[in-house]
Amino acid sequence: MATARYAVVGLGEVLWDLLPTGKHLGGAPANFAYITSLLGDEGIPASRVGADDLGDEALRRLMELGLPTDFIQKDANHPTGTVKVEVDVAGQPCFEISESVAWDFLEWTAPWQKLAAHADAVCFGSLAQRAEQSRSTICNFVNATRSQAVRIFDVNLRQRFFSARILSDSVKLATIVKLNHEELPRIMQWLSLEHRDEESSARRLLALNDKVQMVCVTRANGGSLLATADDCNSHPGFRVKVVDTVGAGDAFTAALVHEFLRGASLERMNEVANRVGAWVASEAGAMPALKPGGLEKTLAAI
Repeated sequence: MATARYAVVGLGEVLWDLLPTGKHLGGAPANFAYITSLLGDEGIPASRVGADDLGDEALRRLMELGLPTDFIQKDANHPTGTVKVEVDVAGQPCFEISESVAWDFLEWTAPWQKLAAHADAVCFGSLAQRAEQSRSTICNFVNATRSQAVRIFDVNLRQRFFSARILSDSVKLATIVKLNHEELPRIMQWLSLEHRDEESSARRLLALNDKVQMVCVTRANGGSLLATADDCNSHPGFRVKVVDTVGAGDAFTAALVHEFLRGASLERMNEVANRVGAWVASEAGAMPALKPGGLEKTLAAI
């Protein structure tokens, strides 16, 4: 799907999702980097795992998926992160996230500083900023990217792991703000902004600072809204048989960024992102394998 190949970083939590169907490598940065690589860009996860069996297994799994592990730090004092995931009858996940784990202690290192300077895009969220050390490292990383790099704040409000400060500071760093329809009224309240409808709230977020070029609101199986200062586009989404939605939002974000880097229209970005997200929702886990025939044939079936 691409000719040029961009360096795109997923920054934050890499962990194991403990689903009813078994253990799956996950965390938004790993999910995002995997789909980014399938789309033809260089997906690079930047995170931290424990010096334990789960950490070693995470590194092996990333390599099996064709993802680099150069920027996965090892922590001798804290365990690899895990999340207990329960999935309801509609395929919607409920998360129980372990605390004081390796990705809460991301370190700002010379290799990460070099990676930040090299990145064409970086995607970060609110969850990985729940601990002060990781929040500081993520802010340092994003600020160290080039002025033309795309910075994606993928809001992920989980349990109590966010604050008005984290949300406000992250929006101010972002080129793209992406959140779902349930998170939108909550983030507007936390930022003391009026919420009337999706489009007006998206435009209020755009107005928070001149760095934000686009706001994306996803609507579960109802598609998504993309808004810029000059335009707006809505997509109804694709109807698929949902297996589970774990990672579908990360897949959507990866496809959105892939198209944004190439200067695609809002209509094109919306169509591709919804199609990729629907494919992941129709499969088990956040990192499904492509069907025979590769990406084009896999997505054509959606």
